[in-house]
Amino acid sequence: MSITMQENEQTATLYTRDKAVMRKLDTLVADYPDTYMLIGQDEVSKTYSFPKSYVSYRKPRTVSIEQRERARQMMIERNKLKI
Repeated sequence: MSITMQENEQTATLYTRDKAVMRKLDTLVADYPDTYMLIGQDEVSKTYSFPKSYVSYRKPRTVSIEQRERARQMMIERNKLKI
C-alpha cells in the first residue's frame, strides 16, 4: 500500500493490492461517494482518492504488564463460560 499526498492539493491518493484494504475502501466509496473515490483499477490493484485530512498518524499503544495480565484473566474467564 502506498499513500501519496501533495503539499498543494487537498486530496491523498492510496494505491493498494491488499484485498482487505480494497474491501474496506470499496465500502467507503459506496457509502460516501462525495468523499471517497475509486480513481483506477486493474486485475490486482486499485487506486483511491480521499481528503488528506483523513490520513492520521498515531503513537504506538503501550500496554502495561498489569493491563496485559487483567486482559489475560478476563479472556480466561470468558473462555470458561463458553464451555
